[in-house]
Amino acid sequence: MVARLVIAAPSSGAGKTTVATGLMAAFAGRGLAVSPHKVGPDYIDPGYHALATGRPGRNLDAYMCGTGQIAPLFLHGARGCDLAVVEGVMGLYDGAADQGELASTAQVAKLLKAPVVLVVDASSQSRSVAALVHGFASWDPEVRIGGVILNKVATDRHEHLLREALGGSGVPVLGVLRRAPAVATPSRHLGLVPVAERQAAAVEAVAAQAEQVLAGCDMEALLALARSAPDMHDDPWEPGVVERLHVGGSVVPALPRTSSGGTPVAPAGRVPAARPVVAVAGGAAFTFSYAEHTELLRAAGAEVVTFDPLRDESLPEGTSGLVIGGGFPEMYGAELSANEPLRKAVAELAAAGAPIAAECAGLLYLARSLDGRPMCGVLDADARMSERLTLGYRDAVAVSDSVLAPAGARMRGHEFHRTVIEPGAGAQAAWGLRQPERRVEGFVQDGVHASYVHTHWAGSPEAAVRFVEHCA
Repeated sequence: MVARLVIAAPSSGAGKTTVATGLMAAFAGRGLAVSPHKVGPDYIDPGYHALATGRPGRNLDAYMCGTGQIAPLFLHGARGCDLAVVEGVMGLYDGAADQGELASTAQVAKLLKAPVVLVVDASSQSRSVAALVHGFASWDPEVRIGGVILNKVATDRHEHLLREALGGSGVPVLGVLRRAPAVATPSRHLGLVPVAERQAAAVEAVAAQAEQVLAGCDMEALLALARSAPDMHDDPWEPGVVERLHVGGSVVPALPRTSSGGTPVAPAGRVPAARPVVAVAGGAAFTFSYAEHTELLRAAGAEVVTFDPLRDESLPEGTSGLVIGGGFPEMYGAELSANEPLRKAVAELAAAGAPIAAECAGLLYLARSLDGRPMCGVLDADARMSERLTLGYRDAVAVSDSVLAPAGARMRGHEFHRTVIEPGAGAQAAWGLRQPERRVEGFVQDGVHASYVHTHWAGSPEAAVRFVEHCA
């Protein structure tokens, strides 16, 4: 049995990340092995979770991975842990647009059979807090709200009024946190500034969050609530074994089954004797990645080597494939452009037909230019910053065969950017997007698959298999 809590809120901005990260760090500081999780496609919060716990922050995304994968992915991440803390997304009942409860914190809490702690921004209310908590606690009887943490409380008098109002609600107050600038994390155009860009300051902020939680929360009551969660009977997700191969719900032929009943992601005869080297971009400019991607690449037979495009002037020795995920190249445009040797190496790798999978920031890096600065020039396209935020889940269909998917395969993903890219004439698209509006997007060019759409390969593990096979 894995003790577990889901940290939710009535809306964004209530302080979920501060409270969840503080709880993770506080429990870890007491000697517990804490497994950190985040609902939804967020890449930044898991970096702070990892800093708090010393374990990879993992996402639980029911839209991209499917509802059936949530419990297995959770159990995979929580192996060997005493406690798991799951930070929610947006408001408790907010999920994918026009999809009901899909991908909401409430849905994930139900799939995990986990008690919910509601973080309420109490800064502008007193007695009304009872009506708010009552509404959230009674909206869905399958969601168990086990307590509330009152955040941004001003004074002792304010705290007294809040506690008095909640006295008859049936929802216990498990913590009261005062306004504290020291625990704040700076934000910019796409949310919080990632840990990789402010390591020392982030360490101090997480320590301050832990101190605030320890001072203001009933840690024993929170731990008891976590331990009240019932047993889970799902099997943990395995990067080397899947029950079937699918792309966003479209089933493709399964591979031969093993004696254990699973399907090997990379069965004997399909993995070369020499493991192909897959270089994965990292560092401060490329911080958006899911831990499962690396695990799937390795399970499919690859040797995964991380490099930093801001510092390394060459690709890892023997590179036969390249993965460039999301991040903030717009913040490091000058440094990326100045690293001409690496830009040339990436262009040469692409010209040789090697498999390259690039998402969002990776797409910008492969372009001819970003805000007027030279990039790798792999794609006949120019990128620039925009005032418009593009955000939301995407239902995508592969327009043509690529190193990630055959034509017609469906995958689900997510877009999140404030840039636009202007392709030259005749570019071949990567995806046909089905919602919220129909359009084509991205590039397929020789071995390159580049797109704004972030995907989670745990929902489509054959993408990793296909990529590694092309590398080999």
